[in-house]
Amino acid sequence: MTTDYLKKILTARVYDVAQETPLDLAPTLSQRMDNHIYFKREDMQSVFSFKLRGAYNKMANLSPEQLKRGVICASAGNHAQGVALSAAKLGCRALIVMPTTTPLVKIEAVKARGGAAVEVVLHGESYTDAYNHALTLEQEQRLTFVHPFDDPDVIAGQGTIGMEILRQHSGPIHAVFVAIGGGGLVAGIGAYIKAVRPDIKVIGVQTVDSDAMARSLKAGERVALSDVGLFSDGTAVKLVGAETFRVAQKVVDEIVIVDTDAICAAIQDVFQDTRSILEPAGALAIAGAKAYVERSQLTREPIKGETLVAVACGANMNFDRLRFVAERAEVGESREAVLAVTIPEQRGSFKRFCAVVGPRNVTEFNYRVSDERQAHVFVGVQVGSRDEPVQLVREFESNGFAALDLTHDELAKLHIRHLVGGKSTLAHDELLYRFEFPERPGALMRFLDSMAPNWNISLFHYRNQGGDVGRILVGLQVPKDEMDEFRAFLAGLGYRHWDESANPVYKLFLG
Repeated sequence: MTTDYLKKILTARVYDVAQETPLDLAPTLSQRMDNHIYFKREDMQSVFSFKLRGAYNKMANLSPEQLKRGVICASAGNHAQGVALSAAKLGCRALIVMPTTTPLVKIEAVKARGGAAVEVVLHGESYTDAYNHALTLEQEQRLTFVHPFDDPDVIAGQGTIGMEILRQHSGPIHAVFVAIGGGGLVAGIGAYIKAVRPDIKVIGVQTVDSDAMARSLKAGERVALSDVGLFSDGTAVKLVGAETFRVAQKVVDEIVIVDTDAICAAIQDVFQDTRSILEPAGALAIAGAKAYVERSQLTREPIKGETLVAVACGANMNFDRLRFVAERAEVGESREAVLAVTIPEQRGSFKRFCAVVGPRNVTEFNYRVSDERQAHVFVGVQVGSRDEPVQLVREFESNGFAALDLTHDELAKLHIRHLVGGKSTLAHDELLYRFEFPERPGALMRFLDSMAPNWNISLFHYRNQGGDVGRILVGLQVPKDEMDEFRAFLAGLGYRHWDESANPVYKLFLG
């Protein structure tokens, strides 16, 4: 099977528009990880991602009649730019359907790539809406659909990255790490590597909230996710392709799952070694390589001195998102512990608290008196290892302070650290929920209009973090006999949500 793709990759027509990108050693990260880590720099393509390889190869293999009629795609990101540039190069019409929520900067970027050859159509509020509309226009106008991943020519185009890696590094390679969304990139790279160097591991990397391929491989069939996280928007795919899944079953050795903090830390790592800023999906493979090495250190045979290649697959970063990345990178790199510590309201307590912290640098300190007997402190402390937060909790407890490790608590990191303010005797029957709202006008009004008029909002926290979703904390006073109505409200709203009413950090600082 992989030999079929080998020929398609070797004859892929990508270099009319794509360049052979460097395979760069990351000296700082390599030293820290005690391995030789290389970045395959697809962020250096003219469109700042690998996507133009597959798009151009697909379009360059169309018949003259198909090119004359034109092509169509649905995308709000890198694939759209690849199709636009390819259309300009081939002189064919391209219709690109994007959601109405697409930021203007991305729309303008697509138009700039394609010039007069490209027409942008805005339709629907989600990628699914845009995709379905594109399929309708494809039939109506007899256009050729250029799929972002589930197409043999697209897969072969992406596979040229694997060909370049093996040409650029002829020595031993332990593993190549590849971000997975729909699966086109890992299928292409994996097909080439397994045909030529089957000893090299092909390891996919996905996020905890967009792991459709991991679930599909485990189940032995394609699994559709009900929703996906949008931080790594370039890999936010609910259902992997039929062809990409078939190929992945043959060529992917394993999948590493990472969280948002790990991605942010990887973006920081790449910046330190290259002074380049990757988008979240672009740094996903680096985060996976780090997690793979760190996991091995817990075994009897830690990975040391090996050559690991991570595909840095994109750099179309929204500038506003950098604030969030910088904030979360410290936690992702295990450089910051976030704790809730209860101290008695008595002389010398604060001094004893500081003595436990010792020489560690305090990154954040929020204090709120609770009652005459005690106070709660929300504190961030710089640490040197993943184990240190647990050790710090033990130190506090051995010195008579109740302590709670919040380092991996989303409520604490997203909201409470900005909201420590005390309790209210008026907030009876209060439920606390975290929501992810679409970052678009009208999202809040839809929430408010859906609520029963007698439910009072007792707490509300929103902080723009530059992402595709707004992360909001809401306290709602809902009478106990209206819980069925409240559950129906949540189901009808359609926003991702988490019940935080029993979260101990809420009880400490707000409940």
